[in-house]
Amino acid sequence: MLIHPQIDPVALSLGPLSVHWYGLTYLAAFLMFVWLGRRRLRHPSFASIEGRGAWSARDVEDILFLGVLGVVLGGRIGYVLFYKPLEYLAHPLKVFAVWEGGMSFHGGMLGVLLAMVWFAHSRHKPWLQVMDFIAPCVPTGLAAGRIGNFINGELWGRAADPALPWAMLFRGAGDLPRHPSQLYQFALEGLLLFALLWLYARQPRRRGEVSAAFLAGYGLMRFIAEYFREPDAHLGLLQMGLSMGQWLSLPMILAGFLLWLWARRQPAA
Repeated sequence: MLIHPQIDPVALSLGPLSVHWYGLTYLAAFLMFVWLGRRRLRHPSFASIEGRGAWSARDVEDILFLGVLGVVLGGRIGYVLFYKPLEYLAHPLKVFAVWEGGMSFHGGMLGVLLAMVWFAHSRHKPWLQVMDFIAPCVPTGLAAGRIGNFINGELWGRAADPALPWAMLFRGAGDLPRHPSQLYQFALEGLLLFALLWLYARQPRRRGEVSAAFLAGYGLMRFIAEYFREPDAHLGLLQMGLSMGQWLSLPMILAGFLLWLWARRQPAA
């Protein structure tokens, strides 16, 4: 049985300035997005576009900026609405207390979707083309975030069999060994999803197919990982023994499947 290493959340201190590991994982996510986005520009689906709708490195940088805004605003609003609506209704000013934590991936994803609607309109690009562009570049950022969760010793897993070689004791989680679910999500939603999407997206696809693969793929990976992740304490397990994360993932899987079927019926680009 392993013990979660007590890692100082501050990676580097320079006088009054403290650089946190969690912030470094976000920086790594942004840098990887830019690097992958520029490589994505070379894929036939985008390198072949000319004229007014042609893609450039500037587009990648602008997408990153708008995506960060969408993640932060959507993630916070999503957490408020999906996880603690009554608490924030009673104390509305706490919505702005972001230093207390509380972000929702599903809310962040909705925020990104809206941000990309604006980007697509402003650059005269089809919205689904924009979503197809960014989809394979996202999982590495998710992977970086899960590493940050593990370093902070947060979002730990459910109780595990002590005989499990990688069962781990987390500080603040009691005396039961637990699944290191942050690492499961790092492997599933991060590395595995990235590998599958990147290989799938390298070849020309009908518009919407790559976005559909991301929606269904992430939803499925998250649904599986949630079986090993401790449910939110204030919610517990909901109907049918599923967590909130699983219930929010089911519409993603369905939407991805329906979008893929729709895209397959469209003429090849």
